[in-house]
Amino acid sequence: MRIRTFLLGATVAVAAVAAVVGFDERGIRQLLFGDAGAAAPAGAAPAGAKPGPAAFIMPVPVARLVKTSISIVLDYAARTDSIRAIALQAKVSAYVVEQSVPDGADVKVGDVLYRLDRRDFQVALDQANAQLERDQASLDYQHASFDRGDALSKSGWLAKDGLDQRTSAMHQAEAALTADRAMARAAQLNLDRTEIRAPFPGRLGRNQAPVGTLVGAGSTVLNTLVQLDPVYVSFNPGETDLVALQKARRAGAVAVDITVPGEDVPAHKGELTFIDNSVDRATGTVTARATIANADLSLLPGQYVRVQVHLREQPDTLLVPQAAVGSSQFGKYLYVVGADDKVEQQPVALGPTQGPLVAVSGGVAENARVITGNLQKIAPGMPVKPMEDAAAPRS
Repeated sequence: MRIRTFLLGATVAVAAVAAVVGFDERGIRQLLFGDAGAAAPAGAAPAGAKPGPAAFIMPVPVARLVKTSISIVLDYAARTDSIRAIALQAKVSAYVVEQSVPDGADVKVGDVLYRLDRRDFQVALDQANAQLERDQASLDYQHASFDRGDALSKSGWLAKDGLDQRTSAMHQAEAALTADRAMARAAQLNLDRTEIRAPFPGRLGRNQAPVGTLVGAGSTVLNTLVQLDPVYVSFNPGETDLVALQKARRAGAVAVDITVPGEDVPAHKGELTFIDNSVDRATGTVTARATIANADLSLLPGQYVRVQVHLREQPDTLLVPQAAVGSSQFGKYLYVVGADDKVEQQPVALGPTQGPLVAVSGGVAENARVITGNLQKIAPGMPVKPMEDAAAPRS
């Protein structure tokens, strides 16, 4: 029993000494049990062992900055408005006898849209023409009577008063003929107004007076007509943009592009043609309007669109992918590959965007290699393995 206790105590003492000296587990086993292999201090690599793997270096995609000229653009939400939109009404009272074009049809100037019952107006015109012919015959007689009286008066066979009477009758006949001509023209106008024509090219709306409806003069709406080419696009820039817009207009024509919902490429172009003369005190905005060509008639009044106002061209602008821009409490920044392929952080100021790119300024070098991916896995001073991004735009 004493021998077993002595051996156990000796083992514990040897292990403690070995730990103090720095032997690892294998060395302790060799001392205690005679295991093969030389005992080595803890942390030392065994003889003939393979070296451990090299430290991992994060691969990052990089892209070069693009230097180009860009257009300075202001973007707004907008609504389309028709330049002309009218309610079609009759100027005479009559029954509708025909709708000449279907609802929603595109019409040209002068196209007949509706026909009213013209019979009453034809009768009135015939009466006016008959009255005109009768008074014309009367005037011819009065002219002949005056000529005879004038000759008789000169020869002394007709008193002065008789000549004056003939002169008055002739002038009255002339006045009556003038009135008859006016009545005939009025009757012709009323007859013409039984055909309601398009005063400008546009698109017809929904019929509101079917055939057989008795329409009154200026009191019954038959339909609506709107002009679709060109159209207005109205928007409300803030007063902070007003100076830039006015400066651009003074420099020349200001081009605008129109993008409709569901499309990425502007489908219509036009020109800024109006800026209101006052700022709305309640909203701090001013009403502006562009005139847009709409040859395909795809834009309709009241439609929501986006308008891009091109103010000017800005040359030699540096662009980077928007995905490369980071954000912190101090502002925007870029990660670039610096000396010895280590990450450097460059604070930047952002400018206008152009597709997937954004303009930057503020200290980033033109030839810098900008890191465009793995931004959450890197930090300033960290070594990286730059990899050229084949999909990145190039200058």
